[in-house]
Order: sequence, then C-alpha cells, then structure tokens
Amino acid sequence: MSVDRGRLKVTFSTVILDRDGVVNHDSEAFIKSPAEWQPLPGSLEAIARLKHTGLRVVIASNQSGLGRGLFDYDDLFAIHDKMARQLGELGIQLDGVFFCPHTTEDQCRCRKPRPGLLEDILGRWNLRPSDCVMIGDSSRDIEAAQALGVHAIGVRSGKPIDPARSCWTAVPVFDDLSAAVDCLLSEAALHG
Repeated sequence: MSVDRGRLKVTFSTVILDRDGVVNHDSEAFIKSPAEWQPLPGSLEAIARLKHTGLRVVIASNQSGLGRGLFDYDDLFAIHDKMARQLGELGIQLDGVFFCPHTTEDQCRCRKPRPGLLEDILGRWNLRPSDCVMIGDSSRDIEAAQALGVHAIGVRSGKPIDPARSCWTAVPVFDDLSAAVDCLLSEAALHG
C-alpha cells in the first residue's frame, strides 16, 4: 500500500502499533489486569480497517510492569487474550504481539527507544524498514522507528507529545489511532 506524504512516498505492508495509549487507555499505574485493559474509542475498529485491506498489524509494547513485579506473564497473556477476543468479535486477529518485559535499568536491546522489538518484527517476516509504519504515542516509539528507518506516525491519545523533542520533527501526528488509520487508508486509496 502506498501513501504520499508530501515529498515522501511511503509503501508499506505492515503497521506496527504501540499498545498502551494507542490501542487502549494508558495508566501511570500500568495496565495490570484484563479488567484494567479498556480499548480507546474506535481503536479496535481502526485495526479491523487495516486488516480488511490486507495489511499485517502487529503490537510492539514495552511492558516493564513485568520486570517491576507489578504483574506476571499470566496477567499479561490474559490482557492480550481479552484484546484478541474483542478483535475476534470484529472478525480479525493481530498478526503478532511483541513485548519487552525489561525495566530501563536492564539496558536491554528490546526496550523502546532501542529498536530490538522492531528488529524482531522485521526479521519474523523478512521485512525492510520501508515496508513498515509505526504508530505510537511516545517519543520512545518514534525513536525506535527512526533508529531503523521505519516510517513513524504519532497519536495524541496517550502520553503528551513534546514538540520540542527532535524526534517529532516532520512526524505526522493525529488525535488517535482511528484518525491516523483514516488518513493512511484514504491517502493510500488516492495514491495506490
């Protein structure tokens, strides 16, 4: 699918989404249980629209609450099962959920803004960075995408965006995932 972004023509097959603040409501206290996981309005339908066009859709999420002992793997998998059930009700499923369980102190390669999660995604499907678009709500998401040359899109539905940070220069920003997907798909229809 091709999208014309002014001077940049973006051709992509895969959309990588951050989870908290993009797909579901975020919390400073972390999302620790299925009861706390609540989708943002229109986000699941936006994922369905992407899937119905034949795009691959994957989650790439920092989950340091695991490393902090705030929840365990069973809790995280139950949260993802709830998300999968709700997406299943729309007739679709994600192509993958990738997460980093580490804290900042672990200095791992997979915790965004480091690009390890995105490298894993690219490797899984033998993708080039130009095959992907990353949609995130934080500088960490944008920096991870930019580190590999993955196209980045921001949303305001999660963490506050600091326009003074250089990573946001020339990054399109939308109110939420639904608006970002509307733009991606409408521009793809016009330029595809």
